[in-house]
Amino acid sequence: MASLKDIKKRISSVKNTQQITKAMKMVSAAKLRRAQEAAVSARPYAEKLQQVLFNLARREEVDAHPLLVQRGKGRALILLITADRGLCGGFTANVSKAAERFIRENVQGFDAIDLMITGRKGKEFLRSRVGDNIVKVHENLGANLNYKTASLLGQEIVRSFEDETYDAVYLIYNAFESAISQIVTLEQLLPIKAETTPEIEGNATDYIYEPNRPEVLSQILPKMVDVQIFRGLLESNASEHGARMAAMDSASRNAAEMIGKLTLQYNRARQAAITTELMEIISGSESVK
Repeated sequence: MASLKDIKKRISSVKNTQQITKAMKMVSAAKLRRAQEAAVSARPYAEKLQQVLFNLARREEVDAHPLLVQRGKGRALILLITADRGLCGGFTANVSKAAERFIRENVQGFDAIDLMITGRKGKEFLRSRVGDNIVKVHENLGANLNYKTASLLGQEIVRSFEDETYDAVYLIYNAFESAISQIVTLEQLLPIKAETTPEIEGNATDYIYEPNRPEVLSQILPKMVDVQIFRGLLESNASEHGARMAAMDSASRNAAEMIGKLTLQYNRARQAAITTELMEIISGSESVK
């Protein structure tokens, strides 16, 4: 049985841990509010632009622009958005497992599937699982998250598609639903293909191109890739803070429960020690008599 001193040290250690988890929860809660506002405010623009692009893709020939060309199943690239820091529950594991599952399920469909990862934790999680597929890792993007960052990633991906390094590009990230719920999302970035939904069918529009069709397409199609990546980064950022806040709240409650159990154990041990001392005193008193 542990001594009173050992139990007291454990209680003190758990209390210190609880203070840290509570502080981290408060920090994540403050960051979550800003990140959630940014993610939610970006959705209407991204969704409207996507609707316009789908309408354009339905009306254009596949050779109207390189980003519309369906080249079949050659090499594929997955842009996987993960976290740079841990202590956020299953945030990174869930999205990384989705990427691993996609690779395993489609390994026969493509000549090769490469991974471009944002976030150190995603690299660490997948290094031992599909390490050979990882071609590039971007770290600490969340420290200065802005549209320029997404645009640089988008330009890199568009170049690799136009150069025919890759024939298909996918985006996997955690979409923000609430502080305790994130949805693993898989989207095809390239080639841009038409999708038919009741909303798109009901808003079918003919477009007049100014100054001309090639120039409009050359501007708006790459921008669509940038916007999708930026939205994915914002959604993932909000999801990460929500997941970390929930994880730290759970850790704080677990610490409180552990402190209660250790305190009960301490009191019982202390009571047993006092009882033992009393018995010794009584025994000594009886022996003197």
